[in-house]
Amino acid sequence: MQSPEEAHYFFSSESVTEGHPDKICDLISDSILDECLTQDPNSKVAIETVAKSNMILLAGELTTRAKLDVPKIVKNKIKEIGYDDDKKGLNYQSCDIIQKITLQSTDISQAVHENKKEEDIGAGDQGLMFGYATNETEELFPFSHLMALRLSLKLTEVRKNGTLKYLRPDGKTQITVEYKEDKNGKLTPLRVDTVLISTQHDPDVSNEQIYNDIKKHVIEAVIPAKYLDKNTKYHINPSGKFIIGGPEADAGLTGRKIIVDTYGGWGAHGGGAFSGKDPSKVDRSGAYAARWIAKSLVAAGLCDRCLVQISYSIGLADPLSIYVNSFGTVKPGYTDKKLVDIVNKNFCLRPGIIIKDLGLKNPIYSKTACGGHFGRKDFPWEQPKKLDLNL
Repeated sequence: MQSPEEAHYFFSSESVTEGHPDKICDLISDSILDECLTQDPNSKVAIETVAKSNMILLAGELTTRAKLDVPKIVKNKIKEIGYDDDKKGLNYQSCDIIQKITLQSTDISQAVHENKKEEDIGAGDQGLMFGYATNETEELFPFSHLMALRLSLKLTEVRKNGTLKYLRPDGKTQITVEYKEDKNGKLTPLRVDTVLISTQHDPDVSNEQIYNDIKKHVIEAVIPAKYLDKNTKYHINPSGKFIIGGPEADAGLTGRKIIVDTYGGWGAHGGGAFSGKDPSKVDRSGAYAARWIAKSLVAAGLCDRCLVQISYSIGLADPLSIYVNSFGTVKPGYTDKKLVDIVNKNFCLRPGIIIKDLGLKNPIYSKTACGGHFGRKDFPWEQPKKLDLNL
């Protein structure tokens, strides 16, 4: 019988593969950003990508000394994803590429970074950014979203390594997890209730083969067996067939998968997308810093989970506000207010300092564009900071 001091509920998270139309756009935008930063670490970049049918449209602003062959960058990324045939919904060899890229507004540049020391660089825009961490997994990341992201990455892996040669690039994953929340707000994933996967495929493969192969080579290869039981439900290509995909089936746009990119519905999101933006844009650097803070607080054992919000004004270096919510899991001797004091003592949240501390002028962004920006050990904001707790 369920204890009155604990709650059981179901929570779902989703992800998409690199061949999903929106992720194609994120990858292209971040590939252009990476090339700019490779040649000129001080590049200012804001690039949006649109994909529809066999057309890629690039729009945005650049201030950089980099010499770019944009069509080559775009075609190489599309080829890398696996769109090499019109039948798949996009073809790197024949796609139309339209560019509408201008210089960054001088009004913005003078307010943000012109004639300013690194520590005085202002935020590239107003906004509010969130970070979240939870000790329900080793990665201090929500289990439901960790599994959704890993399922999508595994779909791509088995397609590219030839395990399932009939797969095409487009795909989506979703997972529903049964959770227990104790009286203090701590979360524990108990079991996986439902797994949903829709994957693009060649026309000459049966639904039965897709079902059996995906269950064996993707689901059971990713989700630990202890979370799967006789009552777990599997929905694999529930629409019956998924041959037409990519931008032929659905238009893509940079920044439309912000929940996939972050915490799968847990915590909160300020609304700003990441991809295609250099780190002077606090939509990106501020969100990375917020995750760094949240993970550091949980890693230090100060709380079981927490949400961090930072807000900024365009042109100002210092954040307008810092907020921490531990959902009641803060440890004895601490309060959420005290956690804010610890944040203020241990972190400088001026954009220029965040960029320096996290190495954000390095061309690391293409790797973030698919598989999530958080919950992966590859990135500097995923390395918890050792905190000075003496206030």
